[in-house]
Amino acid sequence: MSTALLVIDMQNAYFESPELQKHQARMVEKTNELIRIARSAEVPVLMVCTEHEQDRSTWTLSMLDDGQGFIFSGSEQAEFIPGLEYEQLPRLVKTRDSAFVGTDLLLRLRNWNVEHLVLAGVATHNCVGQTAAEAFAHNFRVVFAGEAVASTDEEYEKSMLKMLTDEYRQQIMDNAELRKFLTGSD
Repeated sequence: MSTALLVIDMQNAYFESPELQKHQARMVEKTNELIRIARSAEVPVLMVCTEHEQDRSTWTLSMLDDGQGFIFSGSEQAEFIPGLEYEQLPRLVKTRDSAFVGTDLLLRLRNWNVEHLVLAGVATHNCVGQTAAEAFAHNFRVVFAGEAVASTDEEYEKSMLKMLTDEYRQQIMDNAELRKFLTGSD
């Protein structure tokens, strides 16, 4: 079984939200722990981030409707949050909620012979959830890092996770369970 860890949108812009700020310390701690576990087990880790161009060419429909861009390339908003251990890890830049849309994610996962994805990051009901749903469409089994995901809306998060776990048989594991899953140890 080959697995990859995707860390999604752990960027300053998202943690400007008070709903995510309250989870930031836990998210950094648990995500770093997960990154260390994956690295020690030689599991590929991919830092997925959202970046847009100021010229509107990459903006989503909501951004275009509102006339307001977000997370511009090279801005402080686009940087990973302080304390996150991302150095020397490959990055994947996306412009849509799903990490599969308009990127080479599928190619990378196929080149790594990946069958399982562990997803961490924000927001569970949006980018993490959309990536999980599309992963199912590409026949990847998905596990959510339960201690390393968060959302701006707890009800949306619960609903998204319920749908993905019930309908797509995706799992939620804490870091202790993920250590066993990734290392094959008991």
